[in-house]
Amino acid sequence: MIPPRSVLHKCLTGITRRRPLFSVTTTTRSPRRAPFNGRHGFFTSSRQGAEQKGSSKVGITRTVGLSTTCALLALWLYPHESLTQLTKPLGLVADERKTSPDGVEIKVIKSTEKGRQKEKREEESVWAGIAKSLEGFPSIPGPPENITDMVVDFILPEWTKSLPGLIRKLQRELEMAPGSLAAEIWDEARDPFTHPEIEWEAKVRVSNALCEEEKTFLERRKKVIVPALAKYLGLKEEDIHPDDIPTVAICGSGGGLRALVAGTGSFLASTEDGLFDCVTYASGVSGSCWLQSLYYSSVTGNSFQRAIDHLKARLGTHIADPPVAFNSLTSAPTNKYLLSGIVEKFKGDPAASFSLVDVYGILLAARLLVPKGELEVNEKDFKLSSQREYVRYGQNPLPIYTAVRHEIPEMDEQDADGNPPVSEEAKERAKKEAWFQWFEITPYELFCEEFSAGIPTWALGRKFKNGSDTGLRLPEVRMPLLLGIWGSAFCATLSHYYREIRPIIRSIVGFGPIDGLIWNNLNEDLSKVHPIDPASMPNFVYGMHGKLPSTVPETVYDNENIQLMDAGMSNNLPIYPLLRPGRDVDIIISFDASADIKTDNWLSVVEGYAMQRGIKGWPLGIGWPKPEASAKETAKQLDKAESASSPSESQDRVADAKMEQAARQQQMQEDGSSKKTEAEKHQQASDELGYCTVWVGTTQERSSAPPPPPKPIDDESSWRLMEPDAGIAVVYMPFLANEKKVPGVDPAGSEYMSTWNFVYSPEDVEEVVRLARANYEEGRGQIKATVRAVYERKKRRREEHARRVKEEAWRRVIRGGRAGKVGEEGGDQFS
Repeated sequence: MIPPRSVLHKCLTGITRRRPLFSVTTTTRSPRRAPFNGRHGFFTSSRQGAEQKGSSKVGITRTVGLSTTCALLALWLYPHESLTQLTKPLGLVADERKTSPDGVEIKVIKSTEKGRQKEKREEESVWAGIAKSLEGFPSIPGPPENITDMVVDFILPEWTKSLPGLIRKLQRELEMAPGSLAAEIWDEARDPFTHPEIEWEAKVRVSNALCEEEKTFLERRKKVIVPALAKYLGLKEEDIHPDDIPTVAICGSGGGLRALVAGTGSFLASTEDGLFDCVTYASGVSGSCWLQSLYYSSVTGNSFQRAIDHLKARLGTHIADPPVAFNSLTSAPTNKYLLSGIVEKFKGDPAASFSLVDVYGILLAARLLVPKGELEVNEKDFKLSSQREYVRYGQNPLPIYTAVRHEIPEMDEQDADGNPPVSEEAKERAKKEAWFQWFEITPYELFCEEFSAGIPTWALGRKFKNGSDTGLRLPEVRMPLLLGIWGSAFCATLSHYYREIRPIIRSIVGFGPIDGLIWNNLNEDLSKVHPIDPASMPNFVYGMHGKLPSTVPETVYDNENIQLMDAGMSNNLPIYPLLRPGRDVDIIISFDASADIKTDNWLSVVEGYAMQRGIKGWPLGIGWPKPEASAKETAKQLDKAESASSPSESQDRVADAKMEQAARQQQMQEDGSSKKTEAEKHQQASDELGYCTVWVGTTQERSSAPPPPPKPIDDESSWRLMEPDAGIAVVYMPFLANEKKVPGVDPAGSEYMSTWNFVYSPEDVEEVVRLARANYEEGRGQIKATVRAVYERKKRRREEHARRVKEEAWRRVIRGGRAGKVGEEGGDQFS
């Protein structure tokens, strides 16, 4: 279906941006790029090809926007017979012509038997489902007659002429005709030899405890860590007791390809240092989830160096480059693996919708999960549960992938008794209660802590009702859809989008009051609107009324599907799953490659979660320093939150404190105290916290007079890590510029490091990896000292506990009057 002229106009001009959405710019490659202010621009590319010998140093930055524009123009300006066939009824023949009573000749269409069968296949086809999702786009008139083929040839690249044929080819493959790709995929979807999970019954597990598979993993992982920890700390292997091993977790932030590439460099450095082999958990958000998907696949074979080589080979082409994308979707063997998910989705549920997240995920998988050459594609890489083989014996950390669901209470509906809508006071409370529910996915289980429920990962995609799977058992959801969900930052709320363009609005003279009106009065409402729908998946707690905690919203039970999106909408650091009871994480090492690395202060957001869940040991008050908030004010806010009588009241008070903090920041911005470029902010951030900062919490009960936020651990205060009541140690490593070791590379100033850039040349990848490794080197000593201190603390605690148990046993012997008898039985000459 051809997009309307208005849609084409919007694509060409762009909306809510200062510059056209699609542009071609001429740039000169230099070690230091001009600062890049705009972070959003999914269709904006900054690819810079390698220079050939003797060629000019000036290169053309080819944007994928130009390619997409050409594709749209090709569909509009270059009519093609195969394109017109897309909207023609199939299997219909002109039977005869008749004349109506008013003299108008009409054509009577008669269906043949063959045509009726073809119509039926069309109704059942995957292509029909996709077309149905796009019915809202009406056709537009053809091009003016005076536009000749010569003009078209001059305007459009040669490949656009083949675009209608490629679309037609894709349509034929997605029809359910015998011999088509869709028919082959659907036949295999019902074959238990290909997909054994379709014969397994799945039930919802209701419990806060870890699943049995993860418990088994923890036992095996400890045995593997013993020799690794001995090597890392320079100890003898036989001297290490399993109970003394610190549970170390590393987490990677969101940030698109920047987080993917930088995270690969950081993880490679930790592997070379010996730290990665001592890690138990690895959690990710957005781009870091893509990194984990690569590491736990045959593409890299659990090698970060191979991952870097793969990224150099595959990221030089934009994920949405039309010729490359269509080639992957219409050529074997890649087309089968990339399209299996949507074929099974539409055949398993005819009412399913085809969304932007589906397209996005397929394009991501075509770049990330397909190796160079596109022939050695491994089917196992397209199922998350297949990653169990990489952790079965505890040989690698357990990967944790994250997504969120936005719970927005309905405020205007009548209650069950037909009473009028809720009061204004209740509405105000509901505004504060809109929140994100976190979902974690491991190779073993999809779990939601708020629901206290989970299902096996291999059951993802099938329908559930009242705690059991129901209807057709489909194969497990494929990785393309999951890749799209994990990175679907474009499904953000209008509030997130306004925050992106807010600096532009504020920079316009006279628009300050308008900004204040929107931000202070309408922001709560904007935070509940998603202009682009998140991906939809079957709801595994559908119909489970009364079987889950009372805090679960009633609306969840009544919806057959739930919408999941990028967890960075809630927190760009995936720390929440690491605080889950039973995992008992001692050290969290956070690699933060966020674009808004300081302004959103993701570490400080965690304390609200920790207080609400009653988690002891989290260091309260950590994160980027807030010069506008004194230590006394911060302590007062924390004390108010902790003194709440219920978790909901605590959450309300934390929200109030955040609103007050936002108001102070707003006032500072109006006073002109924060008018700095992104590069200046990153440099200031580097001066404030440095490349590696360590905090440690306490398990002590808080007194009525709360202490100020803890100071970072340094060489003189490292003893705090070994205190008996020491809590969780947090090692924070932000992705900052490092002019001394990697000059000219700046996450804030290098344009290609935009979150929404989807093209990295091999040189770009190399630069980002070098910076990430250099930053790790800056904190390598602190990390090792932290691991050693926690190890010594746990060892001392175990030995002290063993001593107390031994003394208590001896006292019981004495109280029983058996001390002398024990000596006599032993033949002691002094008895």
